Amino acid sequence: MSDPRNEHVQHFLSLIEKARKGKLKVYIGMSAGVGKSYRMLQEAHGLQTHGVDVRIGFIETHGRRETQQLLEGLICIPRRTVFYKGKQLEEMDLSAILAVHPEVVIVDELAHTNVVGSKNEKRWQDVFDLIEAGINVITAVNIQHIESLHDEVRRLSGVDVKERIPDRVLREADEVVNIDLTADELIARLREGKIYRQEAIDHALNNFFKPEHILQLRELALKEVASQVERQVEVEVQRNAGLRHERFMACISSNEKTARSIIRKTARLAGYYNSQWYVLYVQTNRESAESIPLDRQRHLINNFKLATELGAEIVRTQSEHIAQSIVSEAIRRNVTTICFGQPRFQFWQALRRRPVLANVLRGIDGHDIDLIILAP
Repeated sequence: MSDPRNEHVQHFLSLIEKARKGKLKVYIGMSAGVGKSYRMLQEAHGLQTHGVDVRIGFIETHGRRETQQLLEGLICIPRRTVFYKGKQLEEMDLSAILAVHPEVVIVDELAHTNVVGSKNEKRWQDVFDLIEAGINVITAVNIQHIESLHDEVRRLSGVDVKERIPDRVLREADEVVNIDLTADELIARLREGKIYRQEAIDHALNNFFKPEHILQLRELALKEVASQVERQVEVEVQRNAGLRHERFMACISSNEKTARSIIRKTARLAGYYNSQWYVLYVQTNRESAESIPLDRQRHLINNFKLATELGAEIVRTQSEHIAQSIVSEAIRRNVTTICFGQPRFQFWQALRRRPVLANVLRGIDGHDIDLIILAP
């Protein structure tokens, strides 16, 4: 049992540490063109009017006249020039921002992948460096770039989004604001050339910007912001009322696609409750280092990396008694919900030789542990 006094001490220390850091505000939208960059620049002007030292660390106007006009009167920290594969590229200058150390910095394109050789691989990591240095950051991202929503976005839009941010970026944000437009308003902006150049409009209308896709992405964005508010309320209620703290455990195999789906869905559940969660892999003799194919070993490593990026703690055990291992690990770690994939997954095909599910259900009886079967 954890000591309540120690929990209060840790909470107070976390408040002290957080006070030393910068604040993070994230504007989120259903797609490009809803006005995230425009809104950030409007806020920058408002802050500057009130005497706040605000700088533009990186902004992408995409040639939109209204957005470019808002840059007038704001101080931009010059970008750094990088030559990569024969091309001249411009990147946000993290070192320069840290040296200037403004009160607030505007950083667009949060999901951007930095050029090879940069201090960090991703821009969201740059943002975390700025926050650690005590600089407040206002940034923006589209809903399709959130890691745990990758499978759902690909299913509904047919687009495999390559640049993504871990869910914990939003969980650690002090404020998340949705920039919302109706589907008709967004399509009208697209037709007027306010989002893409004229030659790209027809392609966009026939692909990502179909009305049904926009409506579904809009719903995801609205739900994400609503869940952020609910998560904050949940944390305060649990802290003040002493309610049960949820802990999730995803059980995966070495199958890449099914495991990634289970990991992402469990991450969404854990994120909703702002809870600790685990990914459990029980290695049998058939999946020992000597027996498992190299491609499956690579899949496992990639899935463990994904789970870690989404905030999970990896648990690896070796046993021929899979159900017993699942139950013992769940009890040992005070897990409240165990997550499996559907029985048609290969993981279940390997388990059906013994009544694993029945043994897991029998093992968790009396321990206040739920079991969830996740659809693909």
